[in-house]
Amino acid sequence: MDPRIIHMNTESLLPLLRLFQLVSPSLPVGAYSYSQGLEWAVEEAWVTNEETASGWIEELLRHSLVSTEGPVLIRLSHSWRAGDRDALVFWNQFILATRETHELHNEDQFMGRALANVLEGLDVTWPYQNEPAVMAFVTPYSLAAFNWGISADKMVTGYFWGWLENQVLAAMKLIPLGQQAGQRILFNLSQSIPGYVEAAFEIDDNAIGGSMPLWAIASSRHEIQYSRLFRS
Repeated sequence: MDPRIIHMNTESLLPLLRLFQLVSPSLPVGAYSYSQGLEWAVEEAWVTNEETASGWIEELLRHSLVSTEGPVLIRLSHSWRAGDRDALVFWNQFILATRETHELHNEDQFMGRALANVLEGLDVTWPYQNEPAVMAFVTPYSLAAFNWGISADKMVTGYFWGWLENQVLAAMKLIPLGQQAGQRILFNLSQSIPGYVEAAFEIDDNAIGGSMPLWAIASSRHEIQYSRLFRS
């Protein structure tokens, strides 16, 4: 087939490019400086190699992001489209309340504020009066997705991918792992992301949240860890 006669809807590519920018490691929100407890897990030899790193990351993805961040992002997306400020404030407060340690709470609000500042420079701002004093990362993230025409499913997919990539990069520094090992973890775990996104859409309001005691312990112990590379 002559490629010149293939119709391309290039307008549909711009939201995809905006999503790439939103989940890029170069986005100046400081995501690279957090390990979310992984540093303590390595210190305690819970995570020691490619296999255990993959298992640790997959458990957090499956039992935290799928049941908490994913559903909240979906509800924030619906709230932006409905112009429901009260719902936006509620889900912003809800996600912050799920952070079980001081480090995780600080990480979320620091990254949230950093992203809000980035978006302000791109003329994307909180459209209502009384902007929340503390903003979780998912809130400006979902605002950017809404403004840039990124669908809810792609928004959640991008969020899961960005989180996965940051965790793998942290594991590569901490264990350490080689480049090939890191790429294998990304390749293998990313195959589950489409199913995880679908699962996030099926979670009812009353089922949102997770229970990851070992993760909370790792995060709290990291707060007093003697030598650290990461802020969480």
